[in-house]
Amino acid sequence: MTRLLFWIALVILVVAAVRSKLRAAIARAQGPAEEPAPAAAGNGAAPRRVQDESEAMTCCAHCGIYFPSSEAVRAGGRDYCSPAHVHQETR
Repeated sequence: MTRLLFWIALVILVVAAVRSKLRAAIARAQGPAEEPAPAAAGNGAAPRRVQDESEAMTCCAHCGIYFPSSEAVRAGGRDYCSPAHVHQETR
C-alpha cells in the first residue's frame, strides 16, 4: 500500500512539474506580459487581461476564402488572396 501511495504521489508531482514548465514556455512565447491593473480593493477579483483587437477579414473574389485585409491583393476594385487568383480571374 505504501508503494502505491508513493507512485501516485510521484506521478502527481511529475504532472505538476510538466504543467508548470509548459505554462512558463507559453508565457515566454507570448512575449513580455503587460502589467495588469490592480484588482479593486477588497473584492478579491482577479484583473482581466485586455485582448488585442482582431484584424478585419476580407473574402477572395475568386475562391471565397477569408483572409486578413492587410494581406489582400487588390485589382479592379476587388480583393484577392494571391496574385495567382488575380491572373486566373482576369482570363
